[in-house]
Amino acid sequence: MQTFAGPVFASLRRSLDITEEEYQRSLSSHGCYLQFISNSKSKADFFLTNDKRFFLKTQNTREVTFFLSNLKAYMDHLEKYPHSLMVRFLGLYSIQIPNKTKKYFIVMQNVFYPDERINTRYDIKGCEVGRWTDPASTENPVTKILKDNNFEGKHIILDKQRSWLVDQVEIDSAFLRSLNVLDYSILLAHQPLHQDELDRKHSFSNLSMRTVKPMDQDSPAEEDPPTIPLLEGYSARLASDTIDSGLDHVQNTGEHSGHGIPLQEVNRTDAELLEFQAHHRRLLPNLKNSVHVIDGPKLRYFVGIVDFFTVYGVKKRQENLWKSLRFPGRAFSTVSPATYSQRFCQWVKDHTK
Repeated sequence: MQTFAGPVFASLRRSLDITEEEYQRSLSSHGCYLQFISNSKSKADFFLTNDKRFFLKTQNTREVTFFLSNLKAYMDHLEKYPHSLMVRFLGLYSIQIPNKTKKYFIVMQNVFYPDERINTRYDIKGCEVGRWTDPASTENPVTKILKDNNFEGKHIILDKQRSWLVDQVEIDSAFLRSLNVLDYSILLAHQPLHQDELDRKHSFSNLSMRTVKPMDQDSPAEEDPPTIPLLEGYSARLASDTIDSGLDHVQNTGEHSGHGIPLQEVNRTDAELLEFQAHHRRLLPNLKNSVHVIDGPKLRYFVGIVDFFTVYGVKKRQENLWKSLRFPGRAFSTVSPATYSQRFCQWVKDHTK
């Protein structure tokens, strides 16, 4: 067995508060992995760990080479946008069994974790050809994935968080376009919010006051005050009101803000807000898988961008020509990265409220 770029993936796991003990325990539990029977054209094998926290997928040599050559760009993107919707890859490995072909596989976060209340899952590409799954099939509900055409007539209801989602999808798809890739998907699921979760949504003090930790730093010292990742909208206005009232009081007293906060602390909060907006962060729920969870008024959504290893090379260009002749005027997946990205973002705009 061989590990690739071990220190890089270890730093990413630390940034997500995944300890090495947790990671090893999930991957090496006594229970069997749950195999995911996929109709993917890549013929990859898919597995879920027994606790359903991590997802394993076999990769071919071309995909591994592509990913390693773009690993720095991927990590830089996550560093710049720590709340990116792109799935977090946590490890890349190969296994050589005697008299067998070497197998490469990647470990990633399961976008749909925890899934106790999820009963419907979607894989969305923003096109129509070949994008239907029979919902009456007898597949295991944990592994059955519906597609674009199954979602028609439905919407993702986010209210105030809609603009954040639309903007972040545009940021992530622009990055993928720069890598000259296509055929990536949004994994999507939802579950009803319980009454206690709805109650907490209306209490700012009970929301998670944290962001993803920087990937090149250890955990902050206990005495360090938390960074408050504020949303645009009501929470951003709350912070603005707090800062403004503090500054008014400082002007009157010359010493402290209206809440007894020293002026340097007010200035620090202001700077953190500017940094927060520059990195397009949002207020995260207090969950293990928080970067992939977005709460709407009534539903909790699980959202992640996956499968971004398909390069628009000669073979895909030929496939594009062939499909253009076979499916004139219809939307299929094999198009240029620029067209794919634009259509992908448009789907999100059209299907969110």
